[in-house]
Amino acid sequence: MRASHPVGGFGGNNLDGMWQAVEELRSRFEKRVGTRAGKGEVRAAVLALLAERPMHGYQIIREIEERSGGSWKPSAGSVYPTLQLLADEGSISAEESNGRKIYSLTEAGREEVAAQHGSAPWDPAAGMGSGGIGSLPKAGIELAQAAAQVGRTGSPEQVQQAVAVLDEARRRLYSILAQD
Repeated sequence: MRASHPVGGFGGNNLDGMWQAVEELRSRFEKRVGTRAGKGEVRAAVLALLAERPMHGYQIIREIEERSGGSWKPSAGSVYPTLQLLADEGSISAEESNGRKIYSLTEAGREEVAAQHGSAPWDPAAGMGSGGIGSLPKAGIELAQAAAQVGRTGSPEQVQQAVAVLDEARRRLYSILAQD
């Protein structure tokens, strides 16, 4: 049962368009948040994984993707140059095995891992999930989905209440930026 409410532009065909926009927004944020890492995160991830056991490059890519719940899959174009750089710096060594290079930490690499003090880049506390920069788009998407649901199924009064809540949320977000 679909309610048609002209309040706040949520009525009739506009609602379908809004829901489509929410889905498009979600997919854009998921792609942006899920596939890019901040500066130094690939390096930290490689070192964290190699601290556990020696691996080849493809294993490192798979492990990062798996441990991040699929939200981060670094490209070979970011992992292999990082491996080369770490080898050049003496933090890791490479050994040929069955036609693949298997990377492992050197003593210098173990010291770097020990000095990192912190969670792995794929851990939520490191910014990819709850509380980090990646959580903001997710929260915005969830808010937009809730607003769309109210627009689809709510009464005119509920829609007006939702608009007031969203207006207040927008003001409060801008007030966060206005703080010193």
